[in-house]
Amino acid sequence: MLDTLAPRAHDTAMNNHLKGLMITALGVMFIVPDALFVRLIEAEALAIAFWRGLFAGLLVLGLVTWTMGRGAVGNVLRAGPPAWGYMVLYGLSAPGFVVAISLTSVANVVFILAAMPVFATIFSRIWLGEPIVPRMVWTMVGVFLGLGVILIGSKEQAGAHWTGDLVALGVALFFAAALTCVRQVRAQSMLPAVPVALIGGALLIQLFVDVLAPFAEFWPLFLGHGLFIAFASGLLVLGPRYLSSAEVALLLLLETTLAPLLVWAVMGEDPGRWTLLGGAIMISVLVISNLVALRRRRIRPGAGG
Repeated sequence: MLDTLAPRAHDTAMNNHLKGLMITALGVMFIVPDALFVRLIEAEALAIAFWRGLFAGLLVLGLVTWTMGRGAVGNVLRAGPPAWGYMVLYGLSAPGFVVAISLTSVANVVFILAAMPVFATIFSRIWLGEPIVPRMVWTMVGVFLGLGVILIGSKEQAGAHWTGDLVALGVALFFAAALTCVRQVRAQSMLPAVPVALIGGALLIQLFVDVLAPFAEFWPLFLGHGLFIAFASGLLVLGPRYLSSAEVALLLLLETTLAPLLVWAVMGEDPGRWTLLGGAIMISVLVISNLVALRRRRIRPGAGG
């Protein structure tokens, strides 16, 4: 009996792992055109952020209500401070991304956002008391070196500016803090929190900017943008449940690589040599770091260094 159960359990684990890889990879593909949409819509950054958040939030809310029931949002609202922190921080980071894109180059923004795992490690140490393993020490050094190169190069690169770089850095910090909050409520799905954060952020934005004027001209792009973000948000919440953090980080680096290339191909926005150098340093370090983590996990399940 035990001989037949073991292969079944192994097959189930393999199927879940494959499912996680496919869902997460698809979610990454939906997030790749995010920056391109921002470039294509010739409107104020906050107006773009409003419609992006509103449409994506409403679509995810419909999915949550359909699959998890009407009480799902109420349950996450009663989950306590970590869930509230996630919603506030995610609600701030979503429009922050659009603002950053409007102030600096797409390549600068996505490469800076690639530093999120490093910031999440630091926050986990501060808030959760988790040790920083040796692997993450040299990863931090490499990532901060790459960030330094990108920030220095912004002074020489057309279309890039340090103000947008700082906004992108703030987005990375906010989202890393949001991910740390999620780790405190692992037993509960945070998918219902996504529409609360997105719609809440949109409602706050509309107090400060005219959101109706650009809608008449760009509504197809606004709708498409929201649709892509909705799919990406849902898939990137569901898929990583079946994967290790290292595997998720490697898949997310696809977006870091492909997004600036897509904007370069469509809009002719040259990332610049300094950004490419800094980004190459960061991506190389992150890829090596996560491959090391995967190798150690396979050799010694549960090993973190």
